[in-house]
Amino acid sequence: MKRLGGGRKLCMAGSTSGRAFTGFPTRGRFTPVHNVFFTAVMPHISDVAELRVTLHVFWALYQKKGYPRFVTAKELLADAALVQGLGSETGAPAALASALQAAAERGTLLRLHVARDGREEDLYFLNTDADRRAVERIGGGELSLPSSDAPGKSPAALPETRNIFSLYEAHIGMLTPMIAEDLKEAEKLYPADWVEDAFREAVEHNKRSWRYIARILERWSAEGKDNGKPERHTKKTDPDKYFRGKYGHLVKRR
Repeated sequence: MKRLGGGRKLCMAGSTSGRAFTGFPTRGRFTPVHNVFFTAVMPHISDVAELRVTLHVFWALYQKKGYPRFVTAKELLADAALVQGLGSETGAPAALASALQAAAERGTLLRLHVARDGREEDLYFLNTDADRRAVERIGGGELSLPSSDAPGKSPAALPETRNIFSLYEAHIGMLTPMIAEDLKEAEKLYPADWVEDAFREAVEHNKRSWRYIARILERWSAEGKDNGKPERHTKKTDPDKYFRGKYGHLVKRR
């Protein structure tokens, strides 16, 4: 118990494991969760394992790159933190299977049974418009799947890469759910080297904002990009084209 100003006291209850959580760091990454989950889904979840697995899937999908994004039971079982939360290594597979089944029946997750790399498995997606379209395209043969990860690797075990999220946190600041959604969309639209070069250019010009970086990517997409530098054109550029583009809502007129 800590004493605050004015005689107030702050109570910090110890954890059941005997080790109290020391608090969230000032800087760090965030996993966005749709508000509807808290109002229309979580109140109806009575099983702790289903809640833990569902939240963990949110986190695991957010760590991934590329399209489409999904997780498998094998990936989830490779995460020691989740397995510990489900009880034990021996009981975790059954608890995970039951939780995934409940989440799929509830409609929180989408389950797609496929044959991949010579074996059958279930893929789990979030039940969003984009992922519903992805599932339909996979089922219709319009979208191919990447090969499965090496055994034993989970999102937490994979090496950290300079993705768009780590670049933002390193050069601009803390992620917010709204910015995270814009970054995810940009990651799908632009090559990874473009994104990194755009961040580099923004830092060099001391313009550390996502609006500025989005404008760079918009310009390169419209005018071309060569060796990390935008191509120069002598013809007059339409000054309004960046405001009509994909990220026009992020660019403010001056």
